[in-house]
Amino acid sequence: MQEKIQKLKSDMLVNLKAASSESAIKDVEVKYLGRQGLFNDIMKSLKDLSDDDKRIVGKLANETKKELEAAAEKRYSELEGEKLDAIADEEWIDVTVPGKKPAVGHRHLISKFIDDLEMIFAKMGFSVADGPEVELEHYNFNQLNIPDDHPARDMQDTFWLKDLKKHVLRTQTSPVQIRHMETHEPPIRIIAMGKTFRKDSDATHSPMFHQIEGLMVDENISMANLKAVMTQMLQQIFEDTSIKTRFRVSYFPFVEPGMEVDCTCPICHGDGKLDTGVPCRLCKQCGWLEIAGAGMVHPQVLENVGYDPKKYTGFAFGIGIDRMVMIKYRVNHLRLFFENDLRFINQF
Repeated sequence: MQEKIQKLKSDMLVNLKAASSESAIKDVEVKYLGRQGLFNDIMKSLKDLSDDDKRIVGKLANETKKELEAAAEKRYSELEGEKLDAIADEEWIDVTVPGKKPAVGHRHLISKFIDDLEMIFAKMGFSVADGPEVELEHYNFNQLNIPDDHPARDMQDTFWLKDLKKHVLRTQTSPVQIRHMETHEPPIRIIAMGKTFRKDSDATHSPMFHQIEGLMVDENISMANLKAVMTQMLQQIFEDTSIKTRFRVSYFPFVEPGMEVDCTCPICHGDGKLDTGVPCRLCKQCGWLEIAGAGMVHPQVLENVGYDPKKYTGFAFGIGIDRMVMIKYRVNHLRLFFENDLRFINQF
């Protein structure tokens, strides 16, 4: 009987060693240690032995059973360890290596420039006004003294909405000024910034572009106020206190008189050539850049919003933000701002 127990022990240990899965170990346990297992048969046969043999064989059987139960648990642990080793080999990580930080984005160059403009004008007492990008013809044209036959109303220049009559994608941010004046009394000092839309597309024009317009209305506002604000703004934008401005007579329906605003070139500082003697390509050697349209608010526009043009005067100006960014950061093509090429965007 003792030899039989030793033989069963030896066989079970061999089977446990060969077991390569938890289910295989379980099968070995059931075969040898289960209710219908081989060791249970030995225990049942003890009744046929003498009292002395029962004590010897029973003790040996119990000790052997405990050893085999421990061997089965050990085999479970070994198998789990083998699995973890395999995972470690396949998914090895050096925990001493510094982790990779996730990429953190930043504001787009144009968005940052708009923030800078807000700060510059805030220091001069201007607040920010906002309005819809899909605008009524009434505000985009009529209230701005733009007649029906003006080229800006042409289908080739303006994006009209097919299923929404008398609505356009705003061609400028001037409608924001009209909406603000209709709901506010002078004095007024605002800037309006945002997207505008015109059918233009080349190196310096895009069908969608950003614009900033400024408006000041009060008693005794003159061209001197306009020149002071424009000069201060440009000096702050280009971070150059030597910037000068000049006005040239021009025509815009909503201002009278109207003018083009030029500033000295921020690259060659008005010399027309660089320090190295190379001709300045930005200003084409003339030393000046056309930078904005401006003028004194037309009396008819003031009347349209209910202001007395005999009591109040004002000035307005409009600047293409994208072009200003191109000048400041030496960008040679407008489309670079909108192509989402990280090689360009990450430079700023």
